[in-house]
Amino acid sequence: MYRSRRLLLIFLIGIVIAVFSLHHSSTILDLLSVLVNFRDSEASPAAMSSPRPVIVVGSGLAGLSAAYEALQAGAHVHMLDRAPKPGGNSIKASSGINGAHTRFQKAAGIAKDDAFYGDSVRSAGRRFSQDLAKVDLTRLVSALTDGSEAAVSWIADEFGVDLSVVAILGGHTVPRTHRGAGKLPPGAAIVSAMQQKLNANPGFQLSSLAEVVSLAVRDKIVTGVRYVQDKQTHDLEGAVVFAAGGFAGDATGLLAKYRPDLAGLPSTNDDRPGSHGILEAVGVEFVDMTSVQVHPTGFVDPKDPGVRYKFLAAEALRGEGGIMLTDEDKRFVNELDTREKVSEAIMNMPHSKESGDSSRQWDITLLLDPGACEATAGHLGFYMWKGLMQKKKVSELSPAAIEAVDRYAEAVAKGTDDAFGRTNFGRWRLPAGEANRDEEVCVGKVTPVTHFTMGGAAFNDKAQPLRAGVKPVEGLWTAGEITGGIHGDNRLGGSSLLECVVFGRVAGSEAAKYVKH
Repeated sequence: MYRSRRLLLIFLIGIVIAVFSLHHSSTILDLLSVLVNFRDSEASPAAMSSPRPVIVVGSGLAGLSAAYEALQAGAHVHMLDRAPKPGGNSIKASSGINGAHTRFQKAAGIAKDDAFYGDSVRSAGRRFSQDLAKVDLTRLVSALTDGSEAAVSWIADEFGVDLSVVAILGGHTVPRTHRGAGKLPPGAAIVSAMQQKLNANPGFQLSSLAEVVSLAVRDKIVTGVRYVQDKQTHDLEGAVVFAAGGFAGDATGLLAKYRPDLAGLPSTNDDRPGSHGILEAVGVEFVDMTSVQVHPTGFVDPKDPGVRYKFLAAEALRGEGGIMLTDEDKRFVNELDTREKVSEAIMNMPHSKESGDSSRQWDITLLLDPGACEATAGHLGFYMWKGLMQKKKVSELSPAAIEAVDRYAEAVAKGTDDAFGRTNFGRWRLPAGEANRDEEVCVGKVTPVTHFTMGGAAFNDKAQPLRAGVKPVEGLWTAGEITGGIHGDNRLGGSSLLECVVFGRVAGSEAAKYVKH
């Protein structure tokens, strides 16, 4: 069609040139110029206008995964991030990414792992069955767990990230949380490798300090975003992947609204407002907004114990054998129970440290033996450098702490923890008795912290947010912590990075198809 139109126009212009040449020879060159320019610009419909990009809101792992898949599908990507540097909370992730049936599990001697779905549902608790009427959680959790092997392989093979170390975290029945053997924590290793590849792609553009303030909507279809950068307002048209994270850092906003009982707890999140209102304005339904995860171990910095922002003490520290002691240096819990139960055990004790009228902290000791210290050396290097952990000889501990170490060492030797029911002891190798007194252990102070919000936008397995739990919002996709329902009451450690990859990839691929159709 376009070819025939072009030939017809060329023929007509040729006749005009012939007539004009009799009286206006100087006009011939102008007409020829018009003809040449027309041929260059009319070659195809795509050449007449720039393609709509896939707009990715947020630069954590969900946004990065979406951006990469959209680029692979042939779309241009414009990423908008309100922070000065990309990475979001994902870059801080310290324990790893879950995967079942991976080659790394098999190399570690774990031949079979059919329990990931069951572990996820059990951790989700009562909310899983309550939310089934609103969202097809069975399909979502299946997509998460069944897609975990491919997600781990994608990160390892596509980006060259080492994920060869496999550990067990709280709530898991087998080791399935993957991280590398190097010095970089898994979140930083994954995010930095992905950023490097994205920055090398000419179809990718990142705008930092760009705050998205609203979605553009026409006939109930999302057509783009409005954002503010350098005090200037900009409108950008395209398909939108919204991956702006959760609200655990929104202490005086959404967190105060949905969980006022958590007021005063420190957090692993930066103090910033949630972006959920932007989705709410276009009719997206939200689920499980009262479901907020309190992580049992945020480091108390001895240099500034009352500061609200806390570095996370990675769950891998306990997974590799670490134990927890009360302010009286007594062991009190199965350290590998779910985060919810371990946090509850701590918070049932009187909080012992206060800063003003609203701050709540507890005085809990995290202790690792030499085997656990060696297994988590990549983490400990940073923690030691920050002054969050230190080494002590067992003989330098209090008598109560020495007794707790001996009793636990005896349980490890027997393979049975009669006191608290722990069944996996990680890499602990310290023996009980006088033989351990000159051995060095790693110790630090920790307290519960707000960490993750399980609640967020209802969505389906195509990563589309839903109106009234059923109808997808056209032109819009969501992934990562902004979504809700899939984790129920409590998220398994290691499943945050996993959901970012699984549903981020889906969102990017689907959005790319949309802008190209």
